[in-house]
Amino acid sequence: MNNETLLKNLRNIPNFPIPGIQFKDVTTLFKSNECLKIMLNELYEIYKDKGITKVVGIESRGFVLGAALAVKLGAGFVMCRKQGKLPADTLQETYMKEYGKDTIEIHKDAIEEKDVVLLHDDLLATGGSMKAAYNLVKQFNPSQVYINFIIELNGEGLNGREVFDKDCEISTLLRI
Repeated sequence: MNNETLLKNLRNIPNFPIPGIQFKDVTTLFKSNECLKIMLNELYEIYKDKGITKVVGIESRGFVLGAALAVKLGAGFVMCRKQGKLPADTLQETYMKEYGKDTIEIHKDAIEEKDVVLLHDDLLATGGSMKAAYNLVKQFNPSQVYINFIIELNGEGLNGREVFDKDCEISTLLRI
């Protein structure tokens, strides 16, 4: 889709959080009412007829648009958080990211088999965090799982789509 307004408002921060990483900062998209409307409306158009019953946002930038989209779709919102942040019993998955190792969790009662789940996060690079979230959600045996990102990075060593099952529907708003 590569909306020009979104691209124009996206901030790049070199060498963050470690040298060599070109961090795509979506907070500049979130602070703009115009950008928020564009993203929310584009996501709604993609998913309005998919029967989504739960939107799972990945900590923490996935919470911003994920929760708003859940409301617009008439779905519930589920948080997928870093280890130790959720108060009730959880399932967890450890994964490698571009600059370290991390663990995410989801509440054991967050999703049911009848649910149609949309996993949402801000960025697809290597796919590590979303693959971990996908693995967690699949443990609930939902009827369908979709994946969405605001940004997909394409480049050397960044083949994030390849870590997912071939039949998994993945959409992005911006490809860079």
